[in-house]
Amino acid sequence: MPEISPSKYLVTAGWNDVPHLDEKTKRELLAATPPHLRKARAEGAPSLGAGAIYPIEEDDILVNDFQLPRHFLRGYALDVGWNRTAALHGALDRENDILYLYREYYRGQAEPAVHAQAIKARGAWMTGCIDPASRGRTQNDGQQMVELYKRAELNLIYANNEVEAGIQEVWERLSTGRIKVFRSLQAFMAEYRIYRRDDKGKIVKKNDHLMDCMRYLVNTPAVFQRMPVPADFAASRMAAAAAAPLDPVMGY
Repeated sequence: MPEISPSKYLVTAGWNDVPHLDEKTKRELLAATPPHLRKARAEGAPSLGAGAIYPIEEDDILVNDFQLPRHFLRGYALDVGWNRTAALHGALDRENDILYLYREYYRGQAEPAVHAQAIKARGAWMTGCIDPASRGRTQNDGQQMVELYKRAELNLIYANNEVEAGIQEVWERLSTGRIKVFRSLQAFMAEYRIYRRDDKGKIVKKNDHLMDCMRYLVNTPAVFQRMPVPADFAASRMAAAAAAPLDPVMGY
């Protein structure tokens, strides 16, 4: 045992040092523990939680872009700001409980109307979720940010913005293969690689807009909706197929 002073010793104990935990229980506990806390909880090693928030290999989450089936539910998350506004589109395969992140929007220093127009071009019918804190953010004219986007005809609901609980939900999905990311999402992956905690265990709030969007999507299930099916969908699809190839993402 390491001596701290003539009258003090430091003793650490891990799961292997206690007889009441069997191997099955330890596996279950480990699976439910975030990666940055595993060593501390399982081995008793002191840790401040520094390091990657989602330490999961890129190859485990990336998939080649493919045509999404129409029955997948769609929705997006929006993180707004003057220096950077980001949107992340997701498609939910309810049968297998897999969330596919398939499109991103990433632009800075533009008016809400500009961002809204770009987002609507990717599916004006979709519902998006936005950080409730956006209600307190202002643009140059002092109007509330959310109201500006609603006036630009985006269908928005407020996201569940619980941070630590939300990160845990995202990590559980990532670690069990229930979030997949299209390889074309380059801005997303750039953020994913540097999303981390500092040496005090606090999240580094820099270049994390799409990481926040992923958390909003996972924790706001009401955002996902079915694609509308027009009455003449079959006829219009046949006509479109004759004129041009299918969109590789939207499937029509």
